[in-house]
Amino acid sequence: MRNKWGLTLVLAMFLATLVLGGCSANQGAVGVLDMNKVMTDSPKIKQLQDQLNVKGKELSDTLEKDKPNLSADEFQKRQETAYNDFLKTKQDLEGQIDASVKQALDEIAKEKKLSVILYKNGVAQGGTDITDDVLKRMQ
Repeated sequence: MRNKWGLTLVLAMFLATLVLGGCSANQGAVGVLDMNKVMTDSPKIKQLQDQLNVKGKELSDTLEKDKPNLSADEFQKRQETAYNDFLKTKQDLEGQIDASVKQALDEIAKEKKLSVILYKNGVAQGGTDITDDVLKRMQ
């Protein structure tokens, strides 16, 4: 009877180890991405940010040029329209950035057999840093 309990205990510990440690020896690795570095170092993102700045300046310049010829109400309406136009352009460019980053991440995850990619600011230690790979893909 005593051996039966001992064997059951050993078997339970073995099963717990398998469950907690994972049954597969070939689990995917974890990638880590420094999104702040991507946002500051990517030429593609800089180009899109420059486009947004140009659009904002155009809208602002047009508004200031027309201001003397407009009533206060009309100026406010045009200001709101310009702001909404700027926000739409910003959302479009952010969508392009997201799509570009996602495409690079998908390709790198497949190549490096990464099952998870985390943002670097949330990881204290470990993982494979793929930031430079993403920057290269986005050029």
